[in-house]
Amino acid sequence: MATTSLKLSDELKERVAKLAEASGKSAHAFMVDAIATEAQRIEEDQAFLARAEASLKHYKETGISYAAEDVHAYIYAKLKGEPLPALIPVRDKK
Repeated sequence: MATTSLKLSDELKERVAKLAEASGKSAHAFMVDAIATEAQRIEEDQAFLARAEASLKHYKETGISYAAEDVHAYIYAKLKGEPLPALIPVRDKK
């Protein structure tokens, strides 16, 4: 495993030390976890944006969309564990 050095301000170093102690981790483990968590968050954001861009591209190519009310009903039913209503595509006039 490669070694990486981080230059931290004294204030940040103190914050990390306090938070690491409070979480029962070493400062090193705390920073590794923080970096991994942030990397995961950014990767998930990038994946979300890629799906959104693909969805917009599909809409622009086909004109097919779904009514917001239908999508909301679908999501609420799914969250409640109820039978899922059918989502009926709508083709926008072009």
